[in-house]
Amino acid sequence: MAKQVLVSPSMLSADFARLGDEVERVCAAGCDFVHIDVMDGHFVPNLTMGPDIVKSIANHATKPLDVHLMVENVPFFVDLFMDIKPAFLSVHIEAVTHLHRLIWHIKDNGIKAGVVLNPHTSEQLLEYILPDIDLVLLMSVNPGFGGQSFIPQSLEKLKRLKIMRDRLNPACLLEIDGGVSDKNIAALKNAGIDMVVAGSFIFSSNDYAKAIASLR
Repeated sequence: MAKQVLVSPSMLSADFARLGDEVERVCAAGCDFVHIDVMDGHFVPNLTMGPDIVKSIANHATKPLDVHLMVENVPFFVDLFMDIKPAFLSVHIEAVTHLHRLIWHIKDNGIKAGVVLNPHTSEQLLEYILPDIDLVLLMSVNPGFGGQSFIPQSLEKLKRLKIMRDRLNPACLLEIDGGVSDKNIAALKNAGIDMVVAGSFIFSSNDYAKAIASLR
């Protein structure tokens, strides 16, 4: 039997005019987490949602939040979102100078800590932080906008990362974000993915439950 992955729909692709309703619908459809993309217009060329909007999403969500910070001045933003108590709070390795310190700041506040890699960033940079983290998020598109096509080289990167993860920290979840759909989910499962972020594929569907089930 094929492995069932965890599904974290990206609210970046939701209808922002009906955000509360969209959160409730996708939770009722059976997702495992609600993925929140926080962008500051500096680290990536887009602006999305701040802590007040994320708090509102949390009030409508019946599933835990999976927050992805695409920002500069990362410690400042980490503290902005700490009180919301997401299940996961993930930061980009490219944006953090003192990563070990920040990871343990997140974990010491009762939140699982994740590290994100852009498409061009080698998984080898995780060698010394992997034993301390709960999640690795691989970007399989260039971050900033939804609806992009999956970068094929991400599959081989995922396979290499799984070998490293299994050696250093088997409990750490492997997540991927960007261009995930029913067309590539089988290959991602075979490569060892634990959790997928899907935005356009789910929110452009007429049946959120069916879309989520197809990824499982």
